[in-house]
Amino acid sequence: QVRLVESGGGLVQPGGSLRLSCAASGSILVINAMGWYRQAPGKERELVASITSGGSTKYVDSAKGRFTISRDGAKNTVYLQMNSLKPEDTAVYYCNAVVRTAYTGNYWGKGTQVTVSS
Repeated sequence: QVRLVESGGGLVQPGGSLRLSCAASGSILVINAMGWYRQAPGKERELVASITSGGSTKYVDSAKGRFTISRDGAKNTVYLQMNSLKPEDTAVYYCNAVVRTAYTGNYWGKGTQVTVSS
């Protein structure tokens, strides 16, 4: 019913920048919130940043001051601007959305790889 498609991952050198995008499509009535999670090898998935329909944002401490989450409500798209990237940011980044269709559900994208390495 709802599909999330991420783009923008890749390989970047330490100190570089990347911008991730995630577009939601399907039988969407309302998107309550969207966010980005990441999972590094051998680690649990963690919330990186989230944004509500009202524009309230939340960041993991390690991302504060370096990452910025934003959304385009008209396009059902969320962005994650990542600056000053560090090797420890290397992970698969997953888009998440809380979407109301006929009911309210939690949806995930397939993930996009971000690798920070020289």
